[in-house]
Amino acid sequence: MKKKILIVGGGTAGTMTANNLAKKLMYEIDKDEVEITMISNSKYHYYRPGAMYVAFHKASGHEFVREQRTLLMPEVKFLVDEAIEIDTNSNYVKGKSGTKYSYDFVILATGCEVAVDRIPGLKEGGNWFYSYDGAKKLAEKFAELKKGRVLVTVNFPKTPDVPHQCGIAPIETTIMLHDYLKEQGIREDIEIIYTYPKVAQAVTDGLFLQGPTSKVLPSIFDGIGVKYKTSFTLNKVDPEKKIAYSEEGEEIEFDILMSTPPFIATKFIRESGLSKAVDDEGWLPTDKKTLKVKGYENIYTLGDTVDLPVSKAGGTIHNQTDVVADNIASEIRYGYPTESYDGKVIAIAQMGLSCGMPLWYDYKEDVQPTPCSKLGSFVRKGFNMGIYWAAARGMV
Repeated sequence: MKKKILIVGGGTAGTMTANNLAKKLMYEIDKDEVEITMISNSKYHYYRPGAMYVAFHKASGHEFVREQRTLLMPEVKFLVDEAIEIDTNSNYVKGKSGTKYSYDFVILATGCEVAVDRIPGLKEGGNWFYSYDGAKKLAEKFAELKKGRVLVTVNFPKTPDVPHQCGIAPIETTIMLHDYLKEQGIREDIEIIYTYPKVAQAVTDGLFLQGPTSKVLPSIFDGIGVKYKTSFTLNKVDPEKKIAYSEEGEEIEFDILMSTPPFIATKFIRESGLSKAVDDEGWLPTDKKTLKVKGYENIYTLGDTVDLPVSKAGGTIHNQTDVVADNIASEIRYGYPTESYDGKVIAIAQMGLSCGMPLWYDYKEDVQPTPCSKLGSFVRKGFNMGIYWAAARGMV
């Protein structure tokens, strides 16, 4: 009987995995033994890391958008429908259209979303670069800024050992902001204060979520005149007075609040009954090796919706997608999974407008800071503008 593979979510994780599965199972697809279907709530695919370039007037945003159908191999059936319910007993996902999509294997790749309402006043008084609309609003404020203070804040999920989306992004954008203000000739008139919460995964009273990078950041910030403060866990914002308050009892005035806001899983996942994450955050309990949702043999997940202690970023997904695709292909052919994810993350951090820093880590080893260079930035920008689309198609 034909095996049905359903992928929920048309972002980076879903797209890469769909194409990888189509390649690995081409023989079975040609024999009409396997069917791959993707549903997504949008006909468009957004490359979300591009948003931070929009914030600093280095992109307009349209460069990072494609129609989802154009990124998928023809063997993948694509439908625009928003998932609203999953029935793990009857093995189907129900769409907003009312359609029930049955599956033998399902891959939940719905990502995460900004939840600014979880901090009083942040929606009205803060800005963020994790969406294109948010980045455009931030760009408008930067264009009008002539003097004053930019405050950088970072929020982590309440669920222990789970990072916010793209862990390195607050550092990247802080240094990019410094470079941008220098370009505008107003850096000396703008104070930048970078803050970090008291608890950040394995690090307490630090400036980053991993120890080695946290220790080198003071010297980097000192070198560019960025002030920094540890143990500032944002818990409310006064948008009228432009004051940010921390759980630790401190308050800092600002002209622009550039925030990494709270993140949660999508509504579909939060209401699925699959998550045991605290504070209704919705992270899926994920087997760190097989990438199956714990307790379910035919449900896989990857990317931003997992509860694993690795970055919610494309450099993570690129290493997870082969594991998921290989395991499903192996289960169909042999009856058991064969691959194991080691927690590997590989990326190039944009440390300023013209400096790129290669980074990598896994479950066992933290990020080791490496020198950044113009060549690194050239590679990162090349990936953003072209290579990513090949990677999404499963070609890289």
